[in-house]
Amino acid sequence: MTTDSPTRADAASLRVGGQELELPIVHGTDGDDAVDIGKLRGETGLITLDPGYGNTGACTSAITFLDGEDGILRYRGYPIEQLAAQSTFLEVAYLLIWGELPTREQLDRFVSEVTHHTLIREEMRHFFDSFPSDAHPMAVLASGTVGMSNFYPDSQNIFDPDAVEITINRLIAKLPTLAAWSFKKAIGQPYVYPRNDLGYSANLLHMMFAVPSEAYEVNPKVAEALDLLLILHADHEQNASTATVRMVGSTHANLYASISAGISALWGPLHGGANEAVIDTLERIVADGGSVQKWVDKAKDPNDTFRLAGFGHRIYRNFDPRAKIIKSAAERVLAATGADDDLFEVAQRLEDVALNDEYFISRKLYPNVDFYSGMIYRAIGFPKTMFTNCFAIGRLPGWIAQWKEMMESPETKIGRPRQVYIGPDTRAYVAIEQR
Repeated sequence: MTTDSPTRADAASLRVGGQELELPIVHGTDGDDAVDIGKLRGETGLITLDPGYGNTGACTSAITFLDGEDGILRYRGYPIEQLAAQSTFLEVAYLLIWGELPTREQLDRFVSEVTHHTLIREEMRHFFDSFPSDAHPMAVLASGTVGMSNFYPDSQNIFDPDAVEITINRLIAKLPTLAAWSFKKAIGQPYVYPRNDLGYSANLLHMMFAVPSEAYEVNPKVAEALDLLLILHADHEQNASTATVRMVGSTHANLYASISAGISALWGPLHGGANEAVIDTLERIVADGGSVQKWVDKAKDPNDTFRLAGFGHRIYRNFDPRAKIIKSAAERVLAATGADDDLFEVAQRLEDVALNDEYFISRKLYPNVDFYSGMIYRAIGFPKTMFTNCFAIGRLPGWIAQWKEMMESPETKIGRPRQVYIGPDTRAYVAIEQR
């Protein structure tokens, strides 16, 4: 395949035997351009093969820009560093979903809508009671999310703007309640109802940690740090869970079903569950005496199965910009909570060794967002099984924005990847007596 120019060509030429096909080049605002292969199979009988879709664009999007080479992340054009320093999670949610930063009036209305939809239907208590005591909170969260569609039949009207808007508000409002109740179910404590006098993150903390027998005061610094984490998780382009939301949504499934599918995809240890693996690794190092170099050497040994969780990223080939922000937040949370910081100390030494080790430098294995986020969740008091639930709450606005953008695009088709079949050729059926 050749192009007239490596940067701004209008088309690429593909030669197949004696046939030459012109393929349009789609130019993005920033970052990668793309060769449009929409007519490839129809005109040549060929498809592309790209395991993991690392070189395949499934859509155009105006939501999130990510440059892994230079460590850049922007929501709707706004650098993540600016949003993390100056915005709130609900303001960022509005930005992602509706495309622009809200006016004061728009934000107040949005916050009010979310605040007054936090209760879930009382019948849902029976739903939570039906799960075994050791049910994983992510399984409960995914089930509860899709189950909500039974209580709100208007969510089936996916092309009605008013129905979509109230479904969006309900989801953002109720997911923390579902997550908190899944946690309470797991630890055998009474469910705590939401409080409309608290902010979004403070309300989540209250539902998680309050008990009826005594007062619970939310630490404002902890609530601020949690809000920051949610902002940093809010969207990350076409990752596995976002692609899942788009794939399910392309069938015209309602938003609850699409988000539930995204939650299930996020559950995987290679995706949202990665921060649990970081804590497991750090605890293992601390239990072994805290010798960082020993475990770095194990990670470098090609004959050792040990891997250092929290280093490297599928997309970033530079320092994850979210990791820089989260590191300072981790310091603030540890100071505010007085939590045991043995793991944080080991993490800092581990980061220092890795960033100065040629093995990690040459492979561009920089700390990622999971490296410090798990320590914040742990310092706040979340058990490891709840880390990914919190991640899902943060990622929710991005999933919604991606679903909404897809549903509004005239280019959207039902997702249906092709395959290259490598199984047996045609075979005649053999009766069981003759096998």
